[in-house]
Amino acid sequence: MPAPIELHYWPTPNGWKVSIALEEMGLPYETRLVNIGAGEQFRPEFLRISPNNRMPAIVDPEGPDGAPISVFESGAILLYLARKTGLFGGGNERARVEVEQWLMWQMGGLGPMAGQAHHFLVYAPAMDPPQTLPYAQARYRDEVARLYGVLDRRLADRDYVAGDYSIADMAIWPWASLWERQGQDLERFPNMAAWLERVGARPAVRRGRALAAELRGEIQNDPKAREALFGRRG
Repeated sequence: MPAPIELHYWPTPNGWKVSIALEEMGLPYETRLVNIGAGEQFRPEFLRISPNNRMPAIVDPEGPDGAPISVFESGAILLYLARKTGLFGGGNERARVEVEQWLMWQMGGLGPMAGQAHHFLVYAPAMDPPQTLPYAQARYRDEVARLYGVLDRRLADRDYVAGDYSIADMAIWPWASLWERQGQDLERFPNMAAWLERVGARPAVRRGRALAAELRGEIQNDPKAREALFGRRG
C-alpha cells in the first residue's frame, strides 16, 4: 500500500478541492489541520512547504522517482495528483487541454472573484467599524454572475465542464457550491444548478466536503480570525 500523502488542510473551498480529489482518486492520506483563523498558516514549518502562506498544501512521501515532494497551490496539487494516478486529467492531449483550460478558468477567474465577493458581502460589513462598500459589492457580485453565465452556457450540452468528470469539476464545484454567499440567484443558471447537484451527489465529493466540516466557523463573527486572515503582514 502506498505511503499516505500529508494533506495540510482547513475546510474551505480551496481545501475541499484537494480532499475531494484524494477521495475520488482513492489515495491514502493523513490530514494535518492548518487553522487559518488562528494564524497557523504563518508558522515556519508550514511556510517551508507553502511559502505563500496559503492552504492547502501536500507532502507526498512517494513523489517523482520515489523521493518526497511538497506541492502548494490547489491547482498545481490537482494537476500533480492527476498525473500521479492517471485519473481525471484527460485521457489524451486534446482532453487534457480541455481540463486544464477550465482549471485555469477557476484558478484565475472564479476563485479570486468569488473570494472577493465573499469578502465584501460577508466579512467587510462585519468589521469594526463596518466596511459596507456598495461599489465593491456590486463589482464582485456582478463579475461572479458573469462567470456563472459562462459556466452555465458551457454546461448546456454536457454533464461536466470538460466532457468527462475531471479535476476541473473538482476545482470549480467547491466555489460554485457557495453561490448564495456570493449574492447569486441560482434560478438564472439552470444548467449550473443541475451540475451542482450531479457533482454534489458523488460519494467522494460528499466525503471530501465533510472532512473536518465541524471546524468551519463564521469568521465574520470572530475578531481574532478576521485579524489572522485580513490583517496586514509583511
